[in-house]
Amino acid sequence: MPTAVQCLIDDHQAYAIARVVGVLDGSGAAAVRTALIKCLAEQPEAVLVDLSEMRLADPNALSIFLAVARQAERWPAVPLVLCAPQADAAELLRLRSRDRPMPVLPSLADAVRSLDLGSAAPSISEDLLPVVGAGRRAREIATEVCFQWEVPGLVGPACTVVTEFVNNVVAHAHTMMTLRLSLRDRCLHIAVRDGSAAEPVLRRAVSHTALAGRGLALVDAVARHWGTLPTEGGKVVWAMLDEGPPRR
Repeated sequence: MPTAVQCLIDDHQAYAIARVVGVLDGSGAAAVRTALIKCLAEQPEAVLVDLSEMRLADPNALSIFLAVARQAERWPAVPLVLCAPQADAAELLRLRSRDRPMPVLPSLADAVRSLDLGSAAPSISEDLLPVVGAGRRAREIATEVCFQWEVPGLVGPACTVVTEFVNNVVAHAHTMMTLRLSLRDRCLHIAVRDGSAAEPVLRRAVSHTALAGRGLALVDAVARHWGTLPTEGGKVVWAMLDEGPPRR
């Protein structure tokens, strides 16, 4: 039986399969969480977590799956389904998720059958150079898709978000970037992936007359949620917009 836990990702289809193999304890939980978070950053249609080869050493380590499920719900708004856990883990997951139930199915095949992939979320992506003019191109894309996907009320917030995300890459990361927009349940999801691991910093105490440093504060003001996730070789900065009032 393996001892060191591993999280093996297969993302060669619309959904991702994450196989957790070995003994899950407190020291290995962080590595599994990181692997699952990086999997979410690739924006699959769903993440199926196969626990059939996992043995549980520390019950507290199961909290990572609940934390990742919360992230998946916020962004990229996809289901995270656990499948085939051993009996002890299955019972603990059931007890720990009573307030926020999450799917725990008996097999990977059951998890695949549970997915509704007949109507994939509309999405568009484009690679952008880190040059002056990238922000303008991002606004053009955001405006076009908001009208195409019949959420014209999100044009203004979407342009605010893509401008800040793209301009941050131009000013700080200096790498190629990929802009992706998708629509799920009438919510617009915006993501910009770049090749820098440095996370953006939200500065709340910025003068209203300042010429710089206010961009993320504007994102924070218009987005329902926003954040950043690590990827292989960089990060993705994301935001979720809807036509209701921003969250507080």
